[in-house]
Amino acid sequence: MNPSSPNTPLVIDVKGVTKRFGKKTVVDHIDMSIQQGTVFGFLGPNGSGKTTFIRMLCGLLEPNEGSGTCLGYDILKERRMIKQHVGYMTQRFSYYEDLTVRENLDFVARVYGVPDRKIAVDQSLQSIGLRGRENQLAGTLSGGWKQRLALAACMLHKPRLLLLDEPTAGVDPKARREFWDEIHALARAGMTILVTTHYMDEAERCHQLAYIAYGKLLAQGQKDFLIQNSGLHTFRITGPDLPQWANDLRDKTGVDQAVMFGSSLHLSGIDREKLEATILKHMKGTHQWEPKATSLEEVFIQLMSQSEDNFSTGSEAPNNHPE
Repeated sequence: MNPSSPNTPLVIDVKGVTKRFGKKTVVDHIDMSIQQGTVFGFLGPNGSGKTTFIRMLCGLLEPNEGSGTCLGYDILKERRMIKQHVGYMTQRFSYYEDLTVRENLDFVARVYGVPDRKIAVDQSLQSIGLRGRENQLAGTLSGGWKQRLALAACMLHKPRLLLLDEPTAGVDPKARREFWDEIHALARAGMTILVTTHYMDEAERCHQLAYIAYGKLLAQGQKDFLIQNSGLHTFRITGPDLPQWANDLRDKTGVDQAVMFGSSLHLSGIDREKLEATILKHMKGTHQWEPKATSLEEVFIQLMSQSEDNFSTGSEAPNNHPE
């Protein structure tokens, strides 16, 4: 499956999707189309509406406004049908820690009414690499193995769409890499995956990205497209006393970001001429500077700085907080 081909069918095609909790609009008239076999990443600040939006796409939450389809079903009238074809992996491990791996999977298979339950559980144990741990209590698994169990559970009913809500939080780098290898294998087989993440290295592994800040869709596209269209220019500074330099330059003309990366300082700004003028003005003979490619992290920090928190007016957030 090639998600970049114009002939690849759309799994999600929605317009004007909106959700309110009380007087607060937490998802504000978002349009989106996602092709089959796409690993689609959602980024943005905590509480920005990412998870709420995805839940509406998948039939788990009803929009106040908007229209469209998911898996060919109407997101307003056929939510129950959508849910039957969605696998949902939450942020927190939500299975029974006093049951074994096999017992947890068997329970989930019963809930979904999976036919030939024992065979389905055996196949799941094999495909996700849990064979040999099926009799281990779930509560004694490490973070990486709990993650595999959660993925196996949400795949038991063979969903066509997979929703992963910050799936690798607290997982070591090796387990994260193995998890993402599995995700891309599923995508190659035709599954569509929606994932929320705060890790930029994970965002770079997605085919498409969307940045949602406080209910509004601010940017959408492939990584290179987002960087090229950010308007940001970035320079790398090397030399002594760089932490002090960072503090001194943060509020100077043309400097939108000043961040230490190891032994170098990265300065970013929208207005290249003003940024260069500020660097030259403060440059010392012991420092060197050169342009560098703007990173995805710098793009999203810039987007975050331009967005306004819709829960910052002083009133309390609703009990049904979007994230």
